[in-house]
Amino acid sequence: MDRLHLFELEDQPWFPAVLRDAGTAYLRLAADLTGHPAYMAPKLASLLRATGVRRIVDLCSGGAGPVPAVVEALRSEGLETTAVLTDRFPNVQSLGAVAAGSGGRVRVHEKPVDATRVPDELSGCRTLFNAIHHFRPRDAQRILQAAVDAKQPIAAFDIAERGPMFLIGILFGVILFALACPFLRPFDWRWLVFTYVIPVIPLFVVWDGFVSGLRAYTVPELDALVAAIDGDSFEWETGRVKLGRQPGHVTYLLGRPKSA
Repeated sequence: MDRLHLFELEDQPWFPAVLRDAGTAYLRLAADLTGHPAYMAPKLASLLRATGVRRIVDLCSGGAGPVPAVVEALRSEGLETTAVLTDRFPNVQSLGAVAAGSGGRVRVHEKPVDATRVPDELSGCRTLFNAIHHFRPRDAQRILQAAVDAKQPIAAFDIAERGPMFLIGILFGVILFALACPFLRPFDWRWLVFTYVIPVIPLFVVWDGFVSGLRAYTVPELDALVAAIDGDSFEWETGRVKLGRQPGHVTYLLGRPKSA
């Protein structure tokens, strides 16, 4: 199946924040419940050890996603790290709540951050968790090129896949979101209306989830992105990691300066 770059609602500037925030809160809860961060942490740990970097600059953070759990998993790997959460449409309230419960290991950059133009003051290992599929190949290359130009390591992890099992599983999102809605934090009472009275949010979550699968990059496609990067000063690694006994894989891309 060829990659299709259809539109995701949460990417649109006009999309209501109250709906977008529900979707990102749902993804953060899903990350906590599935334990996916534990399968991402070892690869990220190897990159951090190789570069000596101990600060993560997370791009496209949404509602924080797996970042807090990844930071905890890195601690179990023997790495004390901190993380800065950034987003083009930062949900300061949600991200702030995550940071407040992190014991100082996670903080929020409150100004909007374009993943292709990361401010110089945000130095550290750039990460994208379940986010690189949001970008067309040209824009994904710009993100990678920006890391190369800034001499900052970068890591991208994605659970989305173009396989039938992932796409079929997304269809259960209507039921799963309806079950999860009361447990999302920080809670917004309007989510109840747009879930149980006018089911806009469950339908949005299913649409964006299905499109994420269609947009997902395969390992050969990530290799092609890397091959188009200007300069040979970086080392790259791509691959997939099985999600334990769960169906599916996490696809990853790691990049670091060759001198690291």
